[in-house]
Amino acid sequence: MKTIFRNLLEYKGTVILIVLLLVIQAYCDLALPTYTSDIVDIGLEQNGVRDAVPETMRKETLKELGGFLGDKDKVRLEDSYEAGENSLVQLKSVSRQERAELAELLTMPEVVLFAAGSGGQEYMEQAGMGKIDLSSLMKLFGKKAVLEQVKSMAGKSETSGMMFSQIAVQFVCQEYTDSGLDLNQIQRQYLIRTGFVMLLFSAIMVAVAVLCGFLSGRCSAAIGQNLRGRVFHKVLTFSNQELDHFSTASLITRCTNDVQQVQMVTMLMLRIVAYAPILGIGGVLKVLSTHTGLGWIILLAVGIVSLLMVFLFAVAIPKFRAMQKLVDRLNLVAREILTGLTVIRAFGREKHEEKRFDDASTELMKTQLFTSRAMTSMFPAMMLIMNGVSILIVWFGGKGIQAGNMQVGDMIAFITYSMQIIMSFLMIAMIAVILPRAGVAANRIQEVLDTEPAIRDAIPETGKDVSSGKSGKLAFSDAAGKGETAGKTVPEDETGVLEFHDVSFRYNGGKTDAVEHICFKARPGQTTAIIGSTGSGKSTIVNLIPRFYDVTGGCITLDGRDIRDMELSRLRAQLGFVPQKGILMSGSIMENLRF
Repeated sequence: MKTIFRNLLEYKGTVILIVLLLVIQAYCDLALPTYTSDIVDIGLEQNGVRDAVPETMRKETLKELGGFLGDKDKVRLEDSYEAGENSLVQLKSVSRQERAELAELLTMPEVVLFAAGSGGQEYMEQAGMGKIDLSSLMKLFGKKAVLEQVKSMAGKSETSGMMFSQIAVQFVCQEYTDSGLDLNQIQRQYLIRTGFVMLLFSAIMVAVAVLCGFLSGRCSAAIGQNLRGRVFHKVLTFSNQELDHFSTASLITRCTNDVQQVQMVTMLMLRIVAYAPILGIGGVLKVLSTHTGLGWIILLAVGIVSLLMVFLFAVAIPKFRAMQKLVDRLNLVAREILTGLTVIRAFGREKHEEKRFDDASTELMKTQLFTSRAMTSMFPAMMLIMNGVSILIVWFGGKGIQAGNMQVGDMIAFITYSMQIIMSFLMIAMIAVILPRAGVAANRIQEVLDTEPAIRDAIPETGKDVSSGKSGKLAFSDAAGKGETAGKTVPEDETGVLEFHDVSFRYNGGKTDAVEHICFKARPGQTTAIIGSTGSGKSTIVNLIPRFYDVTGGCITLDGRDIRDMELSRLRAQLGFVPQKGILMSGSIMENLRF
C-alpha cells in the first residue's frame, strides 16, 4: 500500500483538489436529509411555521406576550418588532442566534395563551398537564404567576420540551389566521423554497461527482501510464540474469495486469475510500445532533458490520494474495504452449499441454470463485443489517413519536443518516477486499523498478564522458562491483580484434562453471568457429561477447580494452548478432531486415 500512496504523492495537487470536492459533495449529501425532515415536520405538520417566533402578529398579541415577561425581556421583545400594516407588527431582521433566543423566550407564554383559548386544552392534556382553566387562573393570580406554575408542572412532566414547541407553533399558526394571513400560502412558499434549496444541493452534488470522476480517472490513468513506461524502460535495461529471475510471463503480467490493478484501485481510492470516511464521520455527527436517543442502534450496526468485515478479510485476503501468482502461472503456461506449438504438434503432446493449461486455469478459477463468493455474500449481509437497522429505528422511533419525544421528520432523517453511515462502511469494505490484491500488484511492480541490472555501463568518475569517444583519464566501476580503477584511453584506430583471456563463467545459482579457462583470439577478416556438442557452452560464449552475461573469471577484450570498461551501446554498436532463435518483430520483412 505504501507503493500506491507513493505514486499518489506525485499528483498531490490533484489529490488535494479531489478531497476538497468530496468534502463539498459530502456536505450536500448530509444536508439533504435535514431538509427532508424539515419538509415533513415544518412544511407539512407545522404549515411552514418553523418555530415559536411569529413573523407577523397583532399589536394586542405582542402586548399579551409581553405581560408574561420581565421588564428587560419585554423591552427586548418589543425592540425585535416594528410597526406594519393594519395594526400588525413585523419581525425585524435578526440573526439565527437572536431568533433562537426569542423562540426560547416566547415558547411558554404562547403555550399558556394557546391553552387558555378554545381548543388548547387537548394539547395540554397531551403534554401531561391535565385539565386546567388557565384563563381563570390568569385573571385570579396574574400572567407571570400562572406562567411560573406551568413551567413548574412542565418540569415534572416526562414529556420533553418538543411538545411545548409544537404547541407554540400551533399558537403562531392561529395568530397568522387571526391576523388575516393565508396559512396555505405560507406553507406553499416554505415548501417551494426548501425544495429549491434541495434541488440546488443535488445539482452541486452531480457537478462535483462528475468533476471528481474526471479528475480521479485522469489521475489514475496518468499513474498507470507512468508505471507502464517506467517498468518497460527498466526491463529494457535488464540483462539475461534478471530476465531469468523474473521470467518473461511474469514481466508481461506486471506490465499489464498488475498496472491495471493499481490504476483501478487508485481511481476507487480517490472516489470511494476518500469519500466514505468523510460521509461516515459526517453522518455520525449528524446522528448525534438529532438527540433522538437512538444512537445505540448505530453503535450496534457498526459493531456487527465491523465483525463481518474482519471475518471476510481473514478469509478472503490470503486468496487475493495468491491470485496474482496464479495469473503468472497461467500466462507462463499459455506462453510456453503458444511459443512451442510446432514442437508440441510434432511430438503429439497436445493432450498433455491441454491438461497443463486446464490445471492452471482451473486453479485460478477456483481462487477467483472463492473470492467472488466472499464478496458477493457481503452485499446481502449488509442489506440485512441495513433493513434490521431500519426496523429498529421505526420501532423505537414510533414509540418516541407517540410519547412526544420525536417528530416524524426526525425519524426519517435518522434513518437516512444511519443508511449513509452503513453505506460508508460498505464502500470501505468493497475497496478493502480488493486492496490486498492491488497491494501485491504494486509491490510486484516496485520489485521490478527497484531491481538494479547486474550488467550496466561503467561509471566515469573523472574525465570526460566515455560516449564522446575522446581521450581522458577515467575511473571505472564495473558491473561485478570489483571497483577496479584504470586510466584507459579509447583507441582511435578500432580494428575489431576480440580476445578471450582465461575466461570462465558460471550461471547464477550454478554449482559448476558452464565454461572455464577459455582463451582464443578472433581477428578481423577471419572466421572463428567454435564447435562442440550440445550443452558444451557455445551459446554461452557468444552471449558473453555483447555482455548478455558478464564473465565470472578472466576478461574479454576488444582491441585490447576490457569490454566491461565500455559503454553497452558503444560495444553493441560494433557487433553484428544473429541469434540462435529467430525473432520476427511486427511489421514488414523490409522493416525486420532494417532492424
